[in-house]
Amino acid sequence: NVPSNYTRDRLRELLDAEGFFGRYDFMYFPTDFRTASPLGYAFVNLVSPADCALFRAHFGGFRQWAVRSAKVCNVSWASADQQCLEANIEHYRNSSVM
Repeated sequence: NVPSNYTRDRLRELLDAEGFFGRYDFMYFPTDFRTASPLGYAFVNLVSPADCALFRAHFGGFRQWAVRSAKVCNVSWASADQQCLEANIEHYRNSSVM
C-alpha cells in the first residue's frame, strides 16, 4: 500500500532514501489514466533474494511516509512469472497500461 497522494518519483526517492538505491531495477506505479490518480500500490523488482528479504523486513508495516497518511505498507511476493527484470519487461511490454 502506498499513499494515494504519492507520485512515482516520490516513491523512488523514498526507496532510495531508505537504503534501497541500486537494489531494485524495475518499478511499476499504476495510475488511473482518467483521474491521473495513483492506484495506491506499486510493483518493485529487487535485484537479489537478499535485497528482497531486506526490503520485506524494512517496508512490511512501514508508516513513515513523506506525507501525512494512515496507510500501512504491505509487502507481498509477485507470482513466479514476474520474478526478474526480464519477466517484468515481457509482462508489461505490450500491456495497454504502458
